[in-house]
Amino acid sequence: VAPSTPVCEVPSTAMTGTVVQMSCKETEGSPPSEYQWYKNGVALLEKTGTGSARAANITYTMNKKSGTLLFNTVTKNDTGEYFCEASNGIGLSQKCSVKRMQV
Repeated sequence: VAPSTPVCEVPSTAMTGTVVQMSCKETEGSPPSEYQWYKNGVALLEKTGTGSARAANITYTMNKKSGTLLFNTVTKNDTGEYFCEASNGIGLSQKCSVKRMQV
């Protein structure tokens, strides 16, 4: 079964240095969907735990299975427009509407 349009929870504002968790969920996809988060239209990288310099700038943890995007300490750099996409390889992937978070 193709995924339904996911529901995204993105806070509109967040204080610098606080923990922020965004969530994305859809219920109809079978097999269960995987979730990809985007910021300002660019796919966010999944942190793999490698010590590369590029990964050192990643301040979040993205879980493709549960759809959560967790920022341990948000910074002004995390301000932007976020949305998530659900896909399970069947039918078209589905996106939620873009939501802006201001830090």
